[in-house]
Amino acid sequence: MLDTSIAGLPSSDTFLQETSLRIVYSEQRDPWAAVEELAAGLCHAELGFVLFFCSAEYSLATLGEALSGTFGEELPISGCTTAGEITPQGYSRGGIVAIGFDRRRFAISRALVTDLAGFDLLRAQRLTEELLEDCRRQSLAPINDHSFALTLLDGLSSCEEQVLATLDAALGSIPSFGGSAGDDNRLAHTHVFHQGCFHSQAAVVVVVNTPQPFEVFTTHHLRPRSEKLVVTHADRERRRVVELNALPAAEAYAALVGCPVDELDEQVFARYPLAVRIGESHYVRSIQRVNEDGSLTFYCAVENGIVLTAMQPVSILSDLSCTFDQLEAKLGAPELIIGCDCFLRRLEIEALGQRDAASRLLRERGVIGFNTYGEQHHGMHINQTFTGVVIGRVENGRPC
Repeated sequence: MLDTSIAGLPSSDTFLQETSLRIVYSEQRDPWAAVEELAAGLCHAELGFVLFFCSAEYSLATLGEALSGTFGEELPISGCTTAGEITPQGYSRGGIVAIGFDRRRFAISRALVTDLAGFDLLRAQRLTEELLEDCRRQSLAPINDHSFALTLLDGLSSCEEQVLATLDAALGSIPSFGGSAGDDNRLAHTHVFHQGCFHSQAAVVVVVNTPQPFEVFTTHHLRPRSEKLVVTHADRERRRVVELNALPAAEAYAALVGCPVDELDEQVFARYPLAVRIGESHYVRSIQRVNEDGSLTFYCAVENGIVLTAMQPVSILSDLSCTFDQLEAKLGAPELIIGCDCFLRRLEIEALGQRDAASRLLRERGVIGFNTYGEQHHGMHINQTFTGVVIGRVENGRPC
C-alpha cells in the first residue's frame, strides 16, 4: 500500500509530484503480488533507485525474480531481509517496505562485496573510488559534505568488524551507517540483495550523493552502571566468551543481573546488556545466546582482556524522541528518516507493552527501515542502537 502521509507530508497527488522519495509497504504474501504493489506506488519517469527491506518468510528466489521482472534489470535495487520492518504505519512483520529515490535529487552507486574475509584496505579503496566516481559522473552535488554510505551486511557473518573498519578508512570523511540483515529472529539464514539475487556471506555498499541536507546519527537508551566484568577466556573467531571474571560466563552474567542461568533468554539480554567503553562512549556488546557449556555467544566481536560494563536502560521511547527533536532542530522537519533499529530494542519495547506507542512515534517522525541483527556507524559494529540517516527537505531548490 502506498502511504504518502509520513512526516507530516500531504497525502495527495501533489505529494507524488513534489517529493523526491516515495514509500510503499506491501503485506502481500505472494512475491509477485507484493512487487506489483511496490511498483504501482514507486514507478515514475525519474525513479533512479529502490531500497527495500523484506521479511525472510518470502521465497527469496521468487522475490528476486519478481523484482527484476517487474522493475527491469536496469533499475538499481538494493535491500536485505529483516527481523521486522519499519513501515509508514510503524512496526510490522511479514511484508516488504521500499523507498524510491528520484534520480534528480539522489545520485546512487552501489556494489556487492562477496569475499568478506578478504576485504582489505586496497580492495576497499578501489571500491569506494569506483562508487564515488560513479556519483561524480551524475553531477548532482560535490562529493564532500553531500554524500553518505549505507552498508547492508549478512547478519550472521563474523566479519562485520573487519569489513566496516576497512571501509570506513577508505571512505575518509564520508559518513556511513547501516544494518545487519535479519531473518525474523530465527538466527539461521540472512541475505542481502544485489542485481537481481539474494546473497549470504556478503555485503552491499550504497553511496548516496544529494544536494538535500542530511545527518547520519546513532542513539541508545542505555546508561553505564558501576559493575564490570572482565573477559578472561574468549574464542574471538566464534564471538564466544567462555569465562567472565574467571567464572563460567553464563554464571557470572546471571549473578550480575540476578537471574538463574536457566532463565537467561533474549528478553533478559535485551534488558541487561554489556558494553565496552571507548573514549567517553559506551558501545553495547549484545549477547546472542547461552551455550550448553555455559559460554555466551555475542553479536559483536569479543576478545580476552576487554572490560565489559553493565548497562541499565532509561526510557527507550523518550531517548528516541529526544534524538529526533535534536535532529529536527538542526535540519528542520525531515522528508524521511531511514532507520536501522536493533531487534533487541523491539523485543524490549514489546516486553514493556509499548509497541503501539513506538509505532506511533516512528510513524509521526517519518521513519522507514528495519529491525537488524546489528548496526553500523562510522565503521563500528554496534548493538542495541537506533542508527540511521535523516534526510531534510528542499523547497524551491533550497534546504528548509
